[in-house]
Formats: sequence, C-alpha cells, structure tokens
Amino acid sequence: MNGPEDLPGPGGDLPQAFDRRGIRLPLSAILPLKAVRPSVKSTIKYQQILASIQEVGLVEPPVVTRSDKKSDQYFLVDGHLRLVAVRELGWEAVDCLVTGHDDTYTYNKRVGRLSAVQDHKMIVRAMERGVSADRLARSLGISEETVRQRFRLLNGICEEAAGLLADAPCPAKVFSVLRQMKAVRQIEAAELMVGNRNFSVQFANAMLAATPPPLLAVEPKSPASPGTAESMARMERELAALQMQTSAVEDSYGPDVLHLTIIKGHLAKWLADVTVVRWLARHRPEYLKEFQKVVETVDVGSG
Repeated sequence: MNGPEDLPGPGGDLPQAFDRRGIRLPLSAILPLKAVRPSVKSTIKYQQILASIQEVGLVEPPVVTRSDKKSDQYFLVDGHLRLVAVRELGWEAVDCLVTGHDDTYTYNKRVGRLSAVQDHKMIVRAMERGVSADRLARSLGISEETVRQRFRLLNGICEEAAGLLADAPCPAKVFSVLRQMKAVRQIEAAELMVGNRNFSVQFANAMLAATPPPLLAVEPKSPASPGTAESMARMERELAALQMQTSAVEDSYGPDVLHLTIIKGHLAKWLADVTVVRWLARHRPEYLKEFQKVVETVDVGSG
C-alpha cells in the first residue's frame, strides 16, 4: 500500500493527509510514541473507551505513520488509550488511518470536544442504525435517560438556529431555553450568542426574559408588565454591548501587553541615566513618578 505522501491531492496539487483506504495492522507492528501508565485503566475516560469498543466497536481508528518507507513498523500518532483497550480485549489486529505527518501536537492538542449538536447527531445516527439507547448508554458511560434527552435535543428548534449553533460550545440546557421561543426569536438569540461568543445558559435565560410575549412559543402564566419587559429588553441590549466590549479587550490585550513591555524596557534604560532622572525631577516630576511606577511593575501582563 502506498503511503499518503505518495497519493496526489485534488487536481494533483496537494498531497492527501491520510490514506483513504486505511490499513489493518497487527498490534505487534504498532509502536506507541509515549508510554501509558497502568493507572490510566482506572480512569473514567479509559473505562468509557473500553465500554464503547465492547458495545459498538472501534468507531475512531487509531492514527499511525510509517517508521520508514522500508519498514513494516508504524508509529502510533493518536489513539494510545484505544490501543491499550483493544489489547486488553484480546484483539490481534486493528484498522488504522495512515498519515504522512508524525506531529502528535496536531492530533492531541487540537482535538476539541463535541458540541451538543454534534453529540446529538452522533446519537441519532447510531440509533437510526439500530443501536439501542441502553447499548449507547453503556458505551458512553451515561444513563439511558440522558441518551434519550440528547436524542431529542433539537425537537422544537428551528433548522436555522440549530445550524448557527452546530459547532458552538453550547450546553444542552441552552436548547431547552430556546425551545420556549418561536423560530424567529430562536434565530435572533442564536445570532446574539455567536456574535458575542457567549453560549451560557444565563445569557440564554436573559434573552428569554427579554422576549416579547408574541415571540414566545408558550404564553407565560404570569405576563410581565410593560415596565418589566422594557427593563429586560434594556438589560439584553446592555449585556450584548458588554460582551462586545469584552471581545474587543480580548482582541487587543496581547498587542497592548507587548507594547507595554517594550515601553517598560525603554523607560528602565532612561531612568538608569542620572542626567535624565535629574532633568525629569526638575522639569517633569509627575512624569518621573509615573515612569518609576511602570519600571517597578514586576509583570506587565499580571494586571
């Protein structure tokens, strides 16, 4: 089998990252790049992986790379816990993805958690293929009721809002809040979450409280007075403005710290010159006081 580095990309320009056919390897041919401590077998994460493989098989193949083109040995790039699990289960071989890149940082440091919507779609797909809720619960290490709740996650959620939040780190409880709104308001709420990068349940509840009664899916038992509705709407606007300000500060924080660090270095050189200090003390004592405060700051970024 050719390695991925030998496969042409689309149009012959870019190489494929993986061999699309995969490869079945004996466990003896796979060399882990790091040691896994025996104590890992007692962790919840490992127990979930082990249970998942026992119930539904190996969903995500380990990623390997050739040790060299002439060797039959492969280095394990990603999937060390999975490899330990299949060894414990007595497997002799495993299907793998072959990559031409041996950068473990790419796989182990850039793996994100599934969003609530992605988790929902995974469960829906599994159940559509005949996997029972009980079997999924055992494989994921959660209760059967939790599986059913995740299966029903998008019930009552319009397609546009679900699409906006598909890849967002959005708690499942947020969808329970959105379900209380009509489709138009759901989309507005989802857009506000994405725009402000705030996917918390508290933010969703604030938007629900500020939602006019005509845009609620269910009429509230005790309608809010006009003054209360107006106050909630104002709170929503102020919260959105605050989120925008926070995002702007986050974007400029790194460059600002860099600039202050450079300025601190220059000021330290100036204040080491007796002539400069004497001139500042005589003509600009207020400047000298502030410059000394900056120089005496231990860590510019700690404030």
